[in-house]
Parts: sequence; C-alpha cells; structure tokens
Amino acid sequence: MERIVVYPGTFDPITNGHVDLIIRALKLFDKVIVAIPEEVCHKNPLFSVEERLEMIKEIFKDNEKVEVKTFKGLLVDFVKDVGALAIIRGLRAVSDFEYELQMALMNSHLSGVETIFFMSSEENMFVSSSIVKEVAKFGGDVSNKVPKIVYEKLREKFQTTNNK
Repeated sequence: MERIVVYPGTFDPITNGHVDLIIRALKLFDKVIVAIPEEVCHKNPLFSVEERLEMIKEIFKDNEKVEVKTFKGLLVDFVKDVGALAIIRGLRAVSDFEYELQMALMNSHLSGVETIFFMSSEENMFVSSSIVKEVAKFGGDVSNKVPKIVYEKLREKFQTTNNK
C-alpha cells in the first residue's frame, strides 16, 4: 500500500521552506500531494490558483512522487478521498503552533485524520509567503528564499503592478 500524505496550503507563493518540507516528507512517505484550496476565506492571494498550480508543478516536474491538486470543501474530506494517511504542516516558530494545533485538533475531531508537524530548517525559519511578497513588492531580493520560477513570477507581477 502506497503511503500518501497531504500538504495543504495556499502556497501564495511557494517558498524554499515549503519545498524543503516536501522533500523531507518524501523520506517518510511514498507520495506527497500538495493541496491548494480553490476557496480561501481569510486571504487575498497575489497569484491565482492556476498560477500557483503551474509554479509548483514546474518545480517538481521531475519528481513523480509529488502531485499538485486543488480541492473544494473540507480538507479532511479531500485527505480521505485521495487515500492519504495524514496531513503535514510546517512550524516556524511558537507563533505558528497555536493556530496549527487548533486546525490539527479540529481535523482529528472531524475525521480522525492525524497531522504531523515538521519544524522548519534553520535557513527557512523566518521565511513566509507573506514576508516574501512584501519584500518583493518593494524591490527587495528574495531570490534565495524562493525557487527560481517563483522569483521570476514575483518580479513580473510586481513590475506590472508598479508600472500601473
């Protein structure tokens, strides 16, 4: 039986921290499904769902053990539909823990699905999609915090925005 895990998130955009977590998860699981919700209640994404899918697929195009999918509705229903054993989440700092714990407990309550937490690697401890977007928006160099395709797309997006 294939051991599948789901890594959910908005990935707006995917960072090197996300990529690191996926690679590390592949040491424990046969397949990682990167799951992007089609509907996001509390965020205003910079990139469309399609753009995020495209970037992540490009990053992992040579790795058949990584799939990228979108989902609607409850994450736990998606997890069961794809036959995954668990959900993985990354923790950067204590500030992440409270929110992630609440989500993990609710997911467990709803379906019994377990959440496995990975600590961020030291070099990615302070990296978040929000910080990356903020720095990139004002012309800062985030080239060592995101994959090359993401860096290029951020430059395109903000060049277009700044020229309006």
